[in-house]
Amino acid sequence: MSHARKEYKEFMSLTPDAYEAVLALSQVAGKAGIDKQLLELIKLRASQINGCAFCVQFHILEGERLGVTADKLNLVVVWREVPQFSQRERAALAWTEALTLLGDGDGVSDDVYAEAAREFSDKELAYLTSAVAAINVWNRFGAAFRWTPPARKSAVGSAAS
Repeated sequence: MSHARKEYKEFMSLTPDAYEAVLALSQVAGKAGIDKQLLELIKLRASQINGCAFCVQFHILEGERLGVTADKLNLVVVWREVPQFSQRERAALAWTEALTLLGDGDGVSDDVYAEAAREFSDKELAYLTSAVAAINVWNRFGAAFRWTPPARKSAVGSAAS
């Protein structure tokens, strides 16, 4: 069984400047008007890919709080195989996977870029990219230190990944 090496709150107190910097990056896409439910889906998908248990649980709980359907939260891991996701969500999820898995191939393909560019303006795509970058940073901390996934009652509002 895995155990935490350092907990989330310890990270916050050890490196408040790093915490604040990543937190600020995490918030820009939502402040710019990117749909918060969509952001939770991409954060959940990146966290699944990166194996960050803390962030997977956090973004499930945050998605629930924001009204993301249970079907979408449960099926985001197989989003290509099910009809629950809109074209815009599919483009965002494909973009998220391409950016999260940069080292696994040829980077971001022209097809993935074209699909994302059809669904998002240049500005929206830049903000979406900032959200993917931010969750990948949180995932590196959470997975490296094996942060304990938040409990249902205390998770929402206690972290900002």
